[in-house]
Amino acid sequence: MNNYVIFKGIDSRTIRGLIIQELPSIAKPKMRVSETVIDGVDGSYIEELGYESYDKTLKIGLTRNYDIDEVIDYFNGEGSIVFSNEPDKYYKVKIINQINYERLVRFKEATVKIRTQPFKYLYQEHKQVFNNPTESITIINNGFLDSKPIIKLEGSGTIEFKIDNVAIFSYTFPNNESEVFIDSDKQDAYLGNVLKNRNMNGEFPLLKRGKNIITWTGTITKIEVIANSRWL
Repeated sequence: MNNYVIFKGIDSRTIRGLIIQELPSIAKPKMRVSETVIDGVDGSYIEELGYESYDKTLKIGLTRNYDIDEVIDYFNGEGSIVFSNEPDKYYKVKIINQINYERLVRFKEATVKIRTQPFKYLYQEHKQVFNNPTESITIINNGFLDSKPIIKLEGSGTIEFKIDNVAIFSYTFPNNESEVFIDSDKQDAYLGNVLKNRNMNGEFPLLKRGKNIITWTGTITKIEVIANSRWL
C-alpha cells in the first residue's frame, strides 16, 4: 500500500502530484531530566522533568501534474497528523523548519521536518456519552499512560466529582447555566469562549489506564467524555 499522511484532516493522496516516499520511524521521545551527583553517595539522583518534543522527518516526492503551490500550502502550520504506518494514532505537530522546495521541483524529492509533541493519541476516538446517569459510570482509557480527558457535564447546583472513590473536583453551575466543559489538557473549565475556572475547586481529572469508575454527588443529567487515550 502506498504511504500517506493525514495532516489537519486532509489526506496527502488528495494533493495533486504529491508522493510520500518515506515515513518517519516510530520512536520514543526523550525524557528531560535533572541529574545531581552528591560526593560520597553512590550513583546520582535523577529527577524526571517530562518528555521533550522532537523532529520527525518525512521524505516527499513529485509526479506529473503536480501543483507546487498546493504542496507548499499543505505542509504549512500546525495540527494533528496521522502516518500510514500508525493509522490508528495521531500526533500533535507544527512545521517550523524551512523546506527546500527548489530541490523538490528540480530533483522531485525533498525532506519535511515536523516538530512533534511527545505523545500520540487514539485517532477518531469514540466519545463516551451517558444520558441521565444514576449512581456511577465507567470510562475507558485505551492508552498505556494516564490521560487528560475533556469532560462535558450537564446538570445544576453544585456537583462533587470522584474517580475510583477519590474526590477530584467540585463545580457549581451559575444561575441560568446547565453545561460546562472540564478540559484537563488545557487545564480550563469553560462554556463557549467564557472561562468558568472560578466555579471549580480541586484538580483537573486524570484517567488511569483501563477502567475508571466515576461517581458524584449532586445533579448530573448528562456526561460526555473524550478520554484522550495516549501513548509514548
